[in-house]
Amino acid sequence: MKNNKYNRFSVGKLSHKFLGDLIEHFVSDLGILDKRIIMGSKIGEDAAVIDIPGENYLVVKTDPITFTTNQIGYYVVNVNVNDIVCTGATPKWFQTTILLPEKGTNKKLIQSIFQDIHDTCRSLDIVVIGGHTEVTGGIKRPIIIGNLIGEVKKENLVNTSGAEPGDNLILTKGIFIEGTSIIAREKEDLLRKKGYKSEFIQKCKNYLFEPGISVYKEALLANQNFTIKAMHDPTEGGLACGVAEMAIASDTGIFINMENINILSEPKKLSQIFDLNPLGTISSGSLLIAIEREKDADKLINLLQKNEIYAVKIGEFQEKENGLQIKKENGKIETLYYSEKDEIAKIF
Repeated sequence: MKNNKYNRFSVGKLSHKFLGDLIEHFVSDLGILDKRIIMGSKIGEDAAVIDIPGENYLVVKTDPITFTTNQIGYYVVNVNVNDIVCTGATPKWFQTTILLPEKGTNKKLIQSIFQDIHDTCRSLDIVVIGGHTEVTGGIKRPIIIGNLIGEVKKENLVNTSGAEPGDNLILTKGIFIEGTSIIAREKEDLLRKKGYKSEFIQKCKNYLFEPGISVYKEALLANQNFTIKAMHDPTEGGLACGVAEMAIASDTGIFINMENINILSEPKKLSQIFDLNPLGTISSGSLLIAIEREKDADKLINLLQKNEIYAVKIGEFQEKENGLQIKKENGKIETLYYSEKDEIAKIF
């Protein structure tokens, strides 16, 4: 595998091209090595699926928290939960590796991380079954990696790759939810220097809980009541990258309408302050749902809204040759550009 084209890296996920090359070279034969692997590594698929005796599959996920330190234990559980429930599975067992910097680490910090993990797992009926904690040289802030295992009935499994041309694409809540909380928590002093008041900063911080970074409720509601073709939660790279990952995984194109994408006032303001593209900013808390029939899409939106979850159709999947398209607010249809590198990295 040639690597001379990939000699410069910036903060964030690897490019889909390079990551795809790695997967193809090193792990494309997983299904041959072990027939029980139903889903392994693939662009856009955020969890592995393993066949076990009985009526269920095991679904396995790992994800780190690297951008934030405030309430990092809450973050690490929920970002892993999101990817598990996007497969239709119920999260069950959690492990974590906690890496702590030499400077600034004390008992209070460690206890608060453990408490956040404990409380969050308890609230979701998840059992913490193990992990590893250490003080690590060479890092400046805590880094936590979660590993979560869930179960799903075999007939209820949902893949990111399940969408087809003509399927409707629904977005819940809005975008730039997680990024709003991260910026307010990690860059509070900078916001104050720019003249923003405590009320605004606190509201942004609270995006962690309201609208919230968890998609647990809406993912299970959708999968328990409708035939869902695909689900995905847009994390690093924001909505644009999340939509692209669904299309890549499903081998389709996609068309979205910018006018229908909900950008709340606080994320909109932060986008202006820091010159960020809200479509490319980390968006845990948003859920992308592909559903086949228009009438089912309408029924799903109504169900979610009855459960106090804002939802709207933002587009539909199309033939692959049509590519990734976005209709701008001025009515012009353009190519939807995306980056695996999150916009929020500009200010960290």
